[in-house]
Amino acid sequence: MEQRKISFIGSGNMARSIFAGMLSSGYKATQITATGRDESKLKHLCDCYGIHTTTDNNQAVEKADVVILAVKPQMMAEVCAQLQHLDLSNKLIISIAAGISAQRLNDMLAQEVALIRVMPNTPSLVGKGMSGLYASDKVSEDDKDFAGDLMAAVGEICWVDEESGINNIIAAAGSAPAYFFLFMEAMQKEAMAQGFNQDTARLLVQQSALGAAEMVIANPELDLATLREQVTSKGGTTAEAIRTFNEHHLSDIVAQAMQAAVKRAEEMEKLI
Repeated sequence: MEQRKISFIGSGNMARSIFAGMLSSGYKATQITATGRDESKLKHLCDCYGIHTTTDNNQAVEKADVVILAVKPQMMAEVCAQLQHLDLSNKLIISIAAGISAQRLNDMLAQEVALIRVMPNTPSLVGKGMSGLYASDKVSEDDKDFAGDLMAAVGEICWVDEESGINNIIAAAGSAPAYFFLFMEAMQKEAMAQGFNQDTARLLVQQSALGAAEMVIANPELDLATLREQVTSKGGTTAEAIRTFNEHHLSDIVAQAMQAAVKRAEEMEKLI
């Protein structure tokens, strides 16, 4: 990966997952700065990762080639207001905040910037993330390549041509880990009701989920429907379970949930 000076404005879980992935991919710790308000937490990051840390956002931005806005959406306006007086024209700005459009970010910064919006998900914390990316018109191909390499350090990436596609990424990937956790939670609960203790029930569910995901990855030539059918013997136990899911319109429920996620993302863009 190309080595540029990067400053993370905010050093929460997602920021840490990204720079930890960068470091494991060979990125130099001396090229990375992270900011935060808690000096003890910043010292811990410095000790653990060897990166630079500071409580001064302006200082971090001034010395960076790439600025990653990694604060909570409700804090973005306050943080950007602090940066308005800086010349950001020669810097790549990357936002990982949901619900804040590129134009809104430009307004918050009081200038037009080369901006890439990224929607990662929490499995980035273990290097298994799925990130969607959108680049504004001011972003060069070199900057797009750099941002793609950056997020590939923590998982897979998917570019969208239209900014509205970021909201679809949220529904299909950003929020998706919670869907699977909910399904796994329900399975664990029923396994416990059937007599397994909590740890065994969790093991049964998590290993089955992991195995199913690995089978999908190992068989890219097979449709998901085909993989499902291969497990489903006619008249057998799996077929009866699938029949029950279909009887309760699982596909419709999933579609409605994903559509609700998109709708909420669109609403958030109007609120912030």
